Amino acid sequence: MRALALLLLLAACRGDETISGYSDRATVWRLTELDGAPFAAPATLRFPEPSLALGAGPCNVFRAAQSAPYPWLEIGPVAATRRACPALEAETRYFAALEAMTLAEASDRVLILSDAAGREMVFVAEPQEN
Repeated sequence: MRALALLLLLAACRGDETISGYSDRATVWRLTELDGAPFAAPATLRFPEPSLALGAGPCNVFRAAQSAPYPWLEIGPVAATRRACPALEAETRYFAALEAMTLAEASDRVLILSDAAGREMVFVAEPQEN
């Protein structure tokens, strides 16, 4: 019983085990590829605090819960503003893909999200302002 309590205490002390804890919280990730094809519409993603994903699609800003421990990923449901624009189809693909991703691989400047079916989203870190 003591060993279990100690393990639980140590796990709690580790802090944020989601991707937010493994990615600089100030980093804005820009989507460059979706399923192997360039993604030309503007789309961003941020992990500013535990259990939260924020970003923007071509038309709307969004927020979503994200709670799985890294390297797993679970984003969703996406809650977005409801502004229409000519790139709404691209935004729908972006949000649906985000909700489908189950794995994350973050490096200094590249973030790759993927799922078991072989889908993939590639993001690059936008330069940070000084």
